[in-house]
Amino acid sequence: MNGAEAILEALAREGVEVIFGVPGGANMPIYDAMYDRPEFKHVLGRHEQGSIHAAEGYASSSGRTGVVFATSGPGALNLVTGLADALMDSVPIVAITGQVARAAVGTDAFQEADVTGVTMPITKHNYLVQDVNEIPRIVKEAFLIASTGRPGPVLIDVPKDVQLEEFTGSFDVRPRLAGYRPTTKGHPRQLEKALSALRGAKRPVMMVGGGGHDAAEALRRFAEKSGIPVITTLKGLGVLPGDHPQVLGMPGMHGTVAANRAIQHADLILAVGLRFDDRITGNIAKFAPKVRTLIHVDIDPAEIGKVVETHVPIVGDARWVAERLAQAAEALAIEPWWERIRGWQQRHPLPMPRRERLSSQEVIRAFWEATGGDAYVTTGVGQHQMFAAQFWQPKRPRSFVTSGGLGTMGFGLPAAVGVQVAHPEATVLNFDGDGSFQMTLQELATLVKYGLPVKTVLLNNGYLGMVRQWQDLFNDKRYAEVHLEDSNPDFAKLAEAFGVKGFTVERREDLKGAVEATLAHDGPVLAEFRVFHEEGVFPMIPAGGSAEDMIIENPREVQS
Repeated sequence: MNGAEAILEALAREGVEVIFGVPGGANMPIYDAMYDRPEFKHVLGRHEQGSIHAAEGYASSSGRTGVVFATSGPGALNLVTGLADALMDSVPIVAITGQVARAAVGTDAFQEADVTGVTMPITKHNYLVQDVNEIPRIVKEAFLIASTGRPGPVLIDVPKDVQLEEFTGSFDVRPRLAGYRPTTKGHPRQLEKALSALRGAKRPVMMVGGGGHDAAEALRRFAEKSGIPVITTLKGLGVLPGDHPQVLGMPGMHGTVAANRAIQHADLILAVGLRFDDRITGNIAKFAPKVRTLIHVDIDPAEIGKVVETHVPIVGDARWVAERLAQAAEALAIEPWWERIRGWQQRHPLPMPRRERLSSQEVIRAFWEATGGDAYVTTGVGQHQMFAAQFWQPKRPRSFVTSGGLGTMGFGLPAAVGVQVAHPEATVLNFDGDGSFQMTLQELATLVKYGLPVKTVLLNNGYLGMVRQWQDLFNDKRYAEVHLEDSNPDFAKLAEAFGVKGFTVERREDLKGAVEATLAHDGPVLAEFRVFHEEGVFPMIPAGGSAEDMIIENPREVQS
């Protein structure tokens, strides 16, 4: 057995079944060894960025650790965006990269790059393998680090000569991580403080982020027993069903009026598994000014108190904490608070514009109604992402997969590859924009190669829409370098060139039939919907503002 074979054996012992990646010179021994390991399903990407986003989609939708392979130099460096994305969004990934032979390291050899140096700030941990017999321990540690505590990416860089060297070690190894001890059980006294504060609250809200997905069942029981209003962040969408009567929607820059006003008027916030990023808080000095008690539950102690003042910190696994909260929950006497919230909801529903041309909101809602929300959704990044977050109401945890912290354009299509591999029988929809889609569209070939029936719903407004919206509102319509319509391809023909069913829809009367045709086709589809060119995502809180500065309707349309 050589080092490459030892890597695959170590992966098999970790239960790995699916690997995403692209072969090259420096990782060819691993691919050669995989020829004799048919138990692994390998998904060949058309670009390493596509492969790592696919691994993220696989991991985010399944809860398992995603695995990605890349060669040295440019191959490994093409993983950088995905590694940073996974770190920001707490996605468990193990990336295994080839490296030039040990004797060539530091000599500017062909396709050499200091991959561990480059990726150190954007991984939870990384390794450069120097001893072939250390492979089992390193792989075991990598999976432990990636999947426990706050999940994240781990990279293993393996020189080519190590892959070819004879392995004489043992697979009966234990991790050597003396300082790695994630706290999973919240402190009982802190739990009591939290429960006591909840009993005394008059205007409480629960905010749930991406860390709440594995605690979804317990959080739902707690919410229903207590009657507390629930706000789900972009990464927390689906922890409770989006159409649950207690769910107020998303907070922050493009959140609902009810969610943002509830935060601004709450006297208690119970925050579970979120990091209070700037897109949620806006101006920190004006965030939640009436809160007397902020309870923050997170497995990462570094997040607690980092952005907002925390009165009751609970360091622990969200599922463990949520189970205790659910067991002890009591119905809260907050009827006047709910009346106030219902008033905000009735007066300020999310806008569903009806113009001569189709709107993105209409298209997304039509797919939601046609599926009953029973689908997995991925998105690119931009206006279409926010429209999807507003108008797609996920039915289950882990079913809305998007790039939150890093905001990576091009994420949607390759992530959908991974989601479909993880859930082969499910309907997988990728809501994408014409700008975002073109950054990774080559992964259409991956859909065709593996027969993955992903449906890409392309919302084409002819612009880099989110940039255009900001230039419209804050730069006096100085639309610098955002117009795409004059150079966009014919997306339907492009899809057909890849062997994907493609068609274009412009008229509202064709919407229903197009949705039905998209969902009925038994293979991949690219359905392009040409939507209103100057659409805007509202409500909107300008950068640096607070909920008090919320723009509820498009001021251009109100003026007209």
